[in-house]
Amino acid sequence: MNQKVVLITGCSSGIGLSLAVRIAKDEKKRFMVYATMRNVSRGAALVEAAGKTLGRTLEIKQLDVCDEKSIKACVDSLPERKVDILISNAGMGLIGPIECQTIDEMKTVMDTNFFGLVRLLQEVLPDMKKRKKGHIVVISSVMGIQGILFNDVYAASKFAVEGFCESLAVQALRFNLNISLIEPGPVITEFERKVFEEGMKVDLSKADKVTADMFTNIYLKNYSQIFETLGQTPEDIAEHTLKIITMDNPPFRHQTNTLYTPMTTLKYADPNGDLPIDTFYKMVFEHDKVFNASLNFLKMLRWRSRKSFTIDKDKDKDKAS
Repeated sequence: MNQKVVLITGCSSGIGLSLAVRIAKDEKKRFMVYATMRNVSRGAALVEAAGKTLGRTLEIKQLDVCDEKSIKACVDSLPERKVDILISNAGMGLIGPIECQTIDEMKTVMDTNFFGLVRLLQEVLPDMKKRKKGHIVVISSVMGIQGILFNDVYAASKFAVEGFCESLAVQALRFNLNISLIEPGPVITEFERKVFEEGMKVDLSKADKVTADMFTNIYLKNYSQIFETLGQTPEDIAEHTLKIITMDNPPFRHQTNTLYTPMTTLKYADPNGDLPIDTFYKMVFEHDKVFNASLNFLKMLRWRSRKSFTIDKDKDKDKAS
């Protein structure tokens, strides 16, 4: 069988780990997965989750998206340097008031989340162009569409990714290549737990009292409840991604969480851009009871639905066709 080669970054935990395992365990064995991570000594969880696929449809390799030599060495180690599907997943988060963050911290986020993708494509894209075949899948975020309170730098990195891919997609069509942006909302992972823990440690001494109070008593206070209500599992994101990479005509953008869609739709409803900003402001500062009631209502919807709406609908369509 002619398996497609899938290269995935950031596979030591979270979404990357779930992606690697789910694709490697594809029932039809359509893929050979190269799951990469910056530090392979952190691969124990992936090894355990991979089970019998390890050494068969899954191999673990070292790759640091912030190091061009590391990327080249990894791609050079693949048979004929061939990558059919690149899944750019490696990333890092940063929350808090910008006056409490250093420029170096911000640069690290941009270097990983944005320039990490650029480095990958500089190495992989030329070969895809020559073959006129390939699929670039980027694990982006709804924060690449709409900024969220105290996620200024993280949102900026994802906006950069979205703009970069939107521009590149036009060129890619000329070479018969597909680009897909997977846009999750909150996902319950070790990644998010670490971001929250780092947020709890932020030195707020450089922030004014109002900003510090806003971050501590509004943002951090509601962080867990928002994830509990809207949060998806990394396995759910993996299912959505598998669906995207097996489609004949994959979409450019795909949001994984239908419960979050009304929030991102606000941006497109008002060309001036005021509607989403005003709505979020009122939700956060003026209608605390409405905000909590909305979360409880969404929680009920999540409990009733259990599974991803879009995937279930697609499965039904497949059965009917």
